[in-house]
Amino acid sequence: MGWFYGFKLHLAINHQGEIVSFCVTRGNVDDRKAVPHLMKNLKGIACADKGYISKNLTASLAEQGITLVTKVRKNMKKKILSAFEKFLLSKRGIIETIIDQLKNWYHLEHSRHRSPVNFLVNIVSALAAYAWRPNKPRVNGISKLSIENTIMSS
Repeated sequence: MGWFYGFKLHLAINHQGEIVSFCVTRGNVDDRKAVPHLMKNLKGIACADKGYISKNLTASLAEQGITLVTKVRKNMKKKILSAFEKFLLSKRGIIETIIDQLKNWYHLEHSRHRSPVNFLVNIVSALAAYAWRPNKPRVNGISKLSIENTIMSS
């Protein structure tokens, strides 16, 4: 009874907790393959987790005007980051909070869909409901000018 869809939702948010881009991929697709679609027409600093580390991806985003900032893996050399980039990287947990809210408050994680259309409607309605939420998790404590082009992704 019903169908199972193994999919992942990739999000890009700004410093105010607003979703600026999203992308849905199959569950077995590498996270880095979604980034070009996710970051299309965006500029600034993108803070991401270690799953997005790639020299090719970093170079292609740099051509687009996006600086990709990630923590390094244990077997990698340390990166030199500015104080601002370190601060933004420390605030990357905000996107995990948003994903948690989408799953728990807006019932995004749901495996009883009976059709592909119902599956997509559930995703879009959860994102729309979150967009209308007045008090979103946000990055506090920095000036508006220094963060106007900040993107966080997961």
